[in-house]
Amino acid sequence: MYTAAMKSYVAKTGDAGGEWHLVDADGKVLGRLAAELATILMGKHKPTYTPHVLTGDFVVVINVEKVRLTGRKMEQETYDYYTYYPSGHKIVPIAKLMKTHPDRVLRLAVRRMLPKNKLATGMLKRLKIYRGSEHPHAAQQPKPLELTRA
Repeated sequence: MYTAAMKSYVAKTGDAGGEWHLVDADGKVLGRLAAELATILMGKHKPTYTPHVLTGDFVVVINVEKVRLTGRKMEQETYDYYTYYPSGHKIVPIAKLMKTHPDRVLRLAVRRMLPKNKLATGMLKRLKIYRGSEHPHAAQQPKPLELTRA
């Protein structure tokens, strides 16, 4: 016989509050750090996760220039892009990109781990990446977050 059904919670668009977390990237492995950040940005760490609603939190990452790569990735990994001009295919080694723009390396790694839908841009806007230990988000009072796998 059928009894009263349990109700599932489905988040609405206005329900997503979004906490602020502070992550120190010093000595963390790039891929593992990006995977954990993507999980937090999507909101999968919360019991109120809803796939079609932006339920993730804000993440402030500091000391991004001290993130590390395992193996021989510094020598072998490359990023390529196209400028849409003739002979505009550019290939940049990750070692050069880590010296000049380490924030772009982390942002690209996290972006590739987010879902490929309209919510991804909103999730990526909640990621704030800074060189050094200073950041302008002290007013939001981000809580230090210790990552388990990174």
